[in-house]
Amino acid sequence: MAERFERHRQAWTTDEIQKLHMMVTKGMSLKAISKALTRPEESIQTRAKQDKLKIAKMR
Repeated sequence: MAERFERHRQAWTTDEIQKLHMMVTKGMSLKAISKALTRPEESIQTRAKQDKLKIAKMR
């Protein structure tokens, strides 16, 4: 069963964007960022692409 996210389809706040940037620079995985921000992975990927951020790939 898919997880439910509180922030699905809601606008990004400046605080969330700052947290996203911080987590990406720390090298956190997409799944970890998604859980921390309670947003779907697709939403995180889209925002990261807009801000030209590279999310670390976990192997």
